[in-house]
Amino acid sequence: MASPPNTTSTSAGRPRSEEAHQAILDATLELLVEVGFSGLTVEGVASRAGVGKATIYRRWASKIPLIVEAFGQLPGFEDCDTGSLAEDLKQMLKRYLEVFNTTALSAVLPSLAGERFHNPELSVLFEPVSKNRRQPLLAAFDRARERGEIPSDIDIELAADLVVGPIAVALFFKGGRLKPEMVTPMVDLALAGLGTTRA
Repeated sequence: MASPPNTTSTSAGRPRSEEAHQAILDATLELLVEVGFSGLTVEGVASRAGVGKATIYRRWASKIPLIVEAFGQLPGFEDCDTGSLAEDLKQMLKRYLEVFNTTALSAVLPSLAGERFHNPELSVLFEPVSKNRRQPLLAAFDRARERGEIPSDIDIELAADLVVGPIAVALFFKGGRLKPEMVTPMVDLALAGLGTTRA
């Protein structure tokens, strides 16, 4: 009589594979913080994660898609619907800056943003991730447009850029820590501008 098929190795192997996958992503983020994009190597990630290089290359063709997937694990904007555009933006941005200052985001995002200019492959792979992360911000403007808080023909992509622009300026040109206290005046000024620059 034939023995029943052995399913133990398959079921036992799957959690190990998922565990290795997560260890690789975690190691990638750790090394991005420590050595930046240019200093990160697949060999370094493999060593930190405790896996072989072949394990990484079976999942990612190079370090770039690996880095983009690892970055995608970091927190982005969280949607907030209070019924007021100003309050939505303030709560959303305050939470984001708190997370930014307490996770790998503060080191990884500037590194990748700077590298995009020189690396077309990174820029192409990073773009959909970046767009997805800002969807809650656009959703807040879209709701405000439906409520009549802002003109129906407003460019919400541009409006969102106007609101968060001071964060980029502070991060890339002024240096120092991004403080949640900057959010309220930043949002108030941006929304006042959106309301007073209409023809």
